[in-house]
Amino acid sequence: MDSLSLFGLAAVSFTLLCYAKEAGSHWWTLGFAFGCVLGSIYGFLQGAWPFGVVEIIWTVVSFRRWLKMRQAVPPQAEPLA
Repeated sequence: MDSLSLFGLAAVSFTLLCYAKEAGSHWWTLGFAFGCVLGSIYGFLQGAWPFGVVEIIWTVVSFRRWLKMRQAVPPQAEPLA
């Protein structure tokens, strides 16, 4: 396995892990967006530019979703005592 294929495997595996854990925390959604960036880089490096473009679109969609989820989380209240 060459280094580009290993990079692609790591990027897609990380994205899949973040997708599976996404319901647990909004940070997994941000991780998913980062994984999509890595997947896009992989797609362009291997010459599959349509895959790279689709991953850029997924990056934008998931980053916007992360922004909405982050705003929905109430701030932590400080203890009174």
